[in-house]
Amino acid sequence: MDPHRIAQELADADELLSRASMARLAYNGLDGLPRVIPIGIFWTGDEIVMSTAATAPKVQALSARPEVALTIDAGDSPGSAKTLSVRGVAHLTIVDGVVPEYLAAARQNFDAEYAAEFERNCRAMYDQMARIAVEPRWARYYDFGAGRMPQFLAELAKKANDRGEHRATE
Repeated sequence: MDPHRIAQELADADELLSRASMARLAYNGLDGLPRVIPIGIFWTGDEIVMSTAATAPKVQALSARPEVALTIDAGDSPGSAKTLSVRGVAHLTIVDGVVPEYLAAARQNFDAEYAAEFERNCRAMYDQMARIAVEPRWARYYDFGAGRMPQFLAELAKKANDRGEHRATE
């Protein structure tokens, strides 16, 4: 996918990315089998960043096979459903202490008192963390309520609508 198109898809999804705290990350384990896991995210405006313990099994797996896919969803009805799908490469960095975006996500999603307690607990727990930043190679943003949907669904909807109009004129 063209880098300008990827940038446009991410820009269109900025509100979703800015509000999202969770995604589903798909990757291949060391055994070669696929995995999908829920994981906290933080959108920096340039990167989708995830964090985990440096010793987590996914760190070894992503080091060996960094190709990933992730999806971020919002909305609980067809009219409010929004989704960003991304395929790309995970870049891992082992960080001493706590990944800054991990704490930024906590400050964004928790009240100040709970975020401070969360930070204290994280700093006591983690000597090191893995920072996982996804480099998008493909991205698509859907806003179903605005009619921005996968092409195959748009074509099915148009066919159904055309059939309905045809029946109405009979």
